[in-house]
Amino acid sequence: MSRREFLRVSSAGGAAIVGASVACRPALSGVSASSQLFSGMDAFPLEETTISTLRQGLSSGELTARSILEAYLTRIDQLNLSGPELHAVLETNPDAFDIAEKLDREQQYSGFRGPLHGVPILLKDNLDTADRMTTTAGSLALSGWVPPLDSEVARRLRLAGAVLLGKANLSEWANFRSTRSSSGWSGRGGQCRNPYVLDRNPCGSSSGSGAGVSANLTALAIGTETDGSIVCPSSANGVVGIKPTVGLVSRGGVIPISHTQDTVGPMTRTVADAAIVLGVLVGADSRDPVSVASETHGLADYTSFLDRDGLRGRRLGVARQFLGFHDGVDSVIESSVAAIRSVGGIVVDPVVLGSGGRRVEQRDRMGLSAAETEVLLYEFKAGLNAYLARVSLDSEVGSLADLIEFNISRAFDEMPYFGQERLLAAEAKGPLSEPAYLAALATARRLSQIEGLDRTMDEHQLDAIIAPSGGPAWVTDLVNGDHFGGSSSGYPAVAGYPNISVPAGEVHGLPVGISFFGRAWSEPMLIRLAYSFEQTTQARRVPRFIATLS
Repeated sequence: MSRREFLRVSSAGGAAIVGASVACRPALSGVSASSQLFSGMDAFPLEETTISTLRQGLSSGELTARSILEAYLTRIDQLNLSGPELHAVLETNPDAFDIAEKLDREQQYSGFRGPLHGVPILLKDNLDTADRMTTTAGSLALSGWVPPLDSEVARRLRLAGAVLLGKANLSEWANFRSTRSSSGWSGRGGQCRNPYVLDRNPCGSSSGSGAGVSANLTALAIGTETDGSIVCPSSANGVVGIKPTVGLVSRGGVIPISHTQDTVGPMTRTVADAAIVLGVLVGADSRDPVSVASETHGLADYTSFLDRDGLRGRRLGVARQFLGFHDGVDSVIESSVAAIRSVGGIVVDPVVLGSGGRRVEQRDRMGLSAAETEVLLYEFKAGLNAYLARVSLDSEVGSLADLIEFNISRAFDEMPYFGQERLLAAEAKGPLSEPAYLAALATARRLSQIEGLDRTMDEHQLDAIIAPSGGPAWVTDLVNGDHFGGSSSGYPAVAGYPNISVPAGEVHGLPVGISFFGRAWSEPMLIRLAYSFEQTTQARRVPRFIATLS
């Protein structure tokens, strides 16, 4: 099998290659990577394609599931560890061709299996797949781990006809290892790069999912979020990301951080594609009791909410407390507000999340952050220990304590740039019955829900709140870590409420997204608003792999 047909990066070898490329790659000072790094590469025939376009090609016979797969594997071969060296994909599925050929036969004899028939999709490497791919959360500690069961998300994607293309790189342990980590870095995959400007960060923790979709390495991707991990990389990589209400999509078979905040959602190039994928993912699962709520609140099809006129007459509040961090971002948001008004949206400006006045709002936000951190530390220990107890049958790592010891023993590979402060802090926590945890959980829910989003939505009779998804991507800094600015993900993340990020513009060629968030289970409304905004602004631009801005 040729390299174009099959790419699989081994855990140890892949990490070594990645480390060398990050350390030794020369700066190209303002030169377009597309002209200097891969001038011989042909134009990609499926650039910016959508689910609808692929389905039309399959229906007409112009495309087959196999030909689509071959195109994306060639693209990965050219861009992932070659050319701009995006390091967005950890491994591809060795069974992908068999899956695609089976789907082609099914189409011939019985039609499409489901709404994603023949469509390749990358899964973040913290979602279990019971095949020949591994699930590692980017850590060498889980090298070789093949779960016995699919995650519920993977199972539903297969039933819908998707081709599981591979596993996407991520911030190791979904960015819950160190207090000064670099988003998009994992011991297994090295540093993922932003496809717009290669020395910039892709954000995380769903880094490879965002970069891979944006760079057209895949048609679609799946990300996970505890706080910002879908929204931020969607913004930084110029794609659409939906963070659903907690409970709408099962977390069964997902390596956990927090049972109160974790959720799984689509990352795509269009709102329409995200809506299609969300409908596939929704549903109850016995492994995740919270997901039973999806039976009441979930839908199998969200495409009916794709309304070009969806902003007209809707009330949107501008949360200006998340502006003022960057003039360029503020300018993008002001243009976005003007666009919303131009198509009949009713803008309530400003609104404040938190209770009464700037000083109280700042106090509430700091209180929310502290409570969230405490909750996550407790829940991470409990959740990861439960997950690793299954892994221990095939690995020396069967608990959080074992993981900490593994990292110490493999510090050269696992901790060359930053440590494991969050793992140590989590290990020091007790059971979920401790008063400190229960008090923090109550505070987090009160500040994010009752005195946060619920109060603001009620007070102004809003359909949604808008804010910048984050600042422009920063220069990746493996020594000092991330340099976040202006993120608005905290309130909906802690509340467990939905959030959609849509490309809104650029700052010096770096994408900036706008977030639409609101009440629990308001995905239909948010999709309506996000689609109308997308169709009005058409802000997404295809990345061109510039080496640096300096």
